[in-house]
Amino acid sequence: MSGLDWPGLMRAGVQELRLRPAEFWALSPAELALMLGAGGAVARPMGRARLDELLARFPDAPTRMEGLK
Repeated sequence: MSGLDWPGLMRAGVQELRLRPAEFWALSPAELALMLGAGGAVARPMGRARLDELLARFPDAPTRMEGLK
């Protein structure tokens, strides 16, 4: 079993991601890998249909309960 390249990962975290050492050590290896772009999955930009869905689910207009404050 090969270990992780901690010096290389820390260098990438501190130099490339500009993390403080405490922030680096608070991350899990999976979180660090995601931040460094590993994993191959790239998020696609949100389309209009998804934006409309979110707007309907979380409207910006005040609700009836908010008007009672």
